[in-house]
Amino acid sequence: MSEDETLAAFDRVQPIVASDAEIEAAVGDADLPALLATLALLTQDPALLAEELKPPSPSMTARIAPQGGMSPQAQAKARALATRTLIGYRDAGCPAAAAPPPEWLDRIVQFLIRSGHDDLLDLLRHEINVPDDQGAPGWHVSDFPHAADLKVAVIGSGFAGITAAHRLKQAGLDFTVFEKNDEIGGVWWENTYPGCRLDTPNFAYSLSFAQKQDWTQQFSQQPEILRYLLDVARRSGIRSHVRLNTEVEQLEFDATRSAWKVTARAADGTAHVEHFNFVITAMGLLNRPHVPDFPGIDSFQGEIVHSAAWHERVTVEGKRVALIGTGASAFQIGPEIHSQVSQLHVFQRNPPWMLPTPNYHDDLKPGMQWLLNHVPYYGRWVRFWQFWIGVEGRLHLVEVDPDWKHEVSISAGNEALRQECLATLQQQFADRPELLEHVTPHYPPGAKRMLRDNGTWPEMLKAKQVGLVTQEISHLTQDAIHTKDGKSYPVDLIICATGFKAADFLYPLKVTGRSGQDLHACWDGDCRAYLGISVPGFPNLFMTSGPNTGVVVNGSAIFSSECQVEYTLRAIRHVLSQGLKAVDCREEPLVRYNAYIDKGNESKAWAVAKTSSWYKNKSGRAAQTWPFGMLEYWSLTSTFKPEDHVLW
Repeated sequence: MSEDETLAAFDRVQPIVASDAEIEAAVGDADLPALLATLALLTQDPALLAEELKPPSPSMTARIAPQGGMSPQAQAKARALATRTLIGYRDAGCPAAAAPPPEWLDRIVQFLIRSGHDDLLDLLRHEINVPDDQGAPGWHVSDFPHAADLKVAVIGSGFAGITAAHRLKQAGLDFTVFEKNDEIGGVWWENTYPGCRLDTPNFAYSLSFAQKQDWTQQFSQQPEILRYLLDVARRSGIRSHVRLNTEVEQLEFDATRSAWKVTARAADGTAHVEHFNFVITAMGLLNRPHVPDFPGIDSFQGEIVHSAAWHERVTVEGKRVALIGTGASAFQIGPEIHSQVSQLHVFQRNPPWMLPTPNYHDDLKPGMQWLLNHVPYYGRWVRFWQFWIGVEGRLHLVEVDPDWKHEVSISAGNEALRQECLATLQQQFADRPELLEHVTPHYPPGAKRMLRDNGTWPEMLKAKQVGLVTQEISHLTQDAIHTKDGKSYPVDLIICATGFKAADFLYPLKVTGRSGQDLHACWDGDCRAYLGISVPGFPNLFMTSGPNTGVVVNGSAIFSSECQVEYTLRAIRHVLSQGLKAVDCREEPLVRYNAYIDKGNESKAWAVAKTSSWYKNKSGRAAQTWPFGMLEYWSLTSTFKPEDHVLW
């Protein structure tokens, strides 16, 4: 296989032939902290890491400080130095970067992060992933001759499934990936609704072992994310292991074999049964659409579509459309379609807090794109920089201060965030005070997902053909939605942007454990797992995106899933190294871990707020959210603890 067909192709850049003036112009568009780090890696020149150039990285509020909070004077010095360095690099023939000594790499990392965070170095080395793949298993199945026939099943082929497949392939294990859809990609294959895009920065929303250089936007649209995932699958060589159009319906642990009996149904309806020693679920957290069971829904004669089940036959032109929900997908769909419809009714239950993001839909600046395409490893350091900013994120702003007394906010920091977001709302709706009242949340920021705002949502709500409905829906008739205040809204098309069955982990998969117990019956709607990965009584079953692993105000879901997969490989290695067949989590560590999780969640905005969100299950417990920082999860999953398990 040529290098073009391997993951190394993601790091390829074009040689620099630009003029001095063109280089200077490109640097003018640069993300300076990341560029200084990149050039320090290429040249090992300590001047690029001078203390006067170190970004202060102030804590995040509603906005992120440009250039890490560098002063205008520091920015000017950094641009001049970076320009001279790039010109010198060009004149030297663009030499390949030598493998940096570990102490030099650490010095670059410490230049970018705030002082006093040396405890994060191992985690951050994993994310920059230079010069070696830090997350690779570090072992091979050939080290354990008795394991030659071992087989692993992976359920799902989104980000987590691709990660699991890549790491299993590195370890030389025999594995099969089951994918229910026509193509690899998970939610990024399924979600094709108008305006679908990321609402987290895309460099950080990418895999540590496949760091793409040439993103075109900061918040990429669905087709670009899907192309990236397909490229990763092809270049990592895992496509041949994927069975498309095959949905796993049932897992049953076979105690006589210490293996899982996997029943999967193909597109033609035939069921196939195989045994696998280990199973990794990569089914996602926001995967199964939730469509409210409105009274009279069966009588509606128009079309109903969920945002996650959009298809090419859906048309909105000239129609009376109802958009139910004001969450992340609604925020993308509404502004995209409102100019095409004859009438748009937006049904809102709780207004969201919005994060001002002026560049949400913008292409990266030309100079930034040039740097990404010509400077080796610049994309890696941009990804690292975005990851670093998100490591702490807004976690400090959602921590409850028991001494803070306010009717809405839960701490001084939370109130400052609220005021910043409120000021933007007041400016956007100054000409429509009646709308301002309805779009202003009355719960603390962070209690539910905060959304990206570049002004298109307020612009849509103020359009003459758009109406905001805040009354609860009572029922549907054949051509209308009726609300509890007695009003009716004639519609031709209902778009349900109503979220997912987030609390129903592994739904609708049937899982039968070691003693014949049903996993969903054991959970009874209150899902819990050890590290969010394993459940007592269900040996050799490992989850990604399991209970209490959702990061909502800091960190990255991609990072969490990589932690879970790498932990799983550690567990499998331990089983094999001991000449054993199975590993099962013990009950006491599960109880202890979940007490720790619950205590953390009880001190967060989403626990005390009186508002609904997908963060909580039907009993009101936060079963989806991770309440701590990324360092804590990294530390917990970086070691497999045999003492927390039964092995045989």
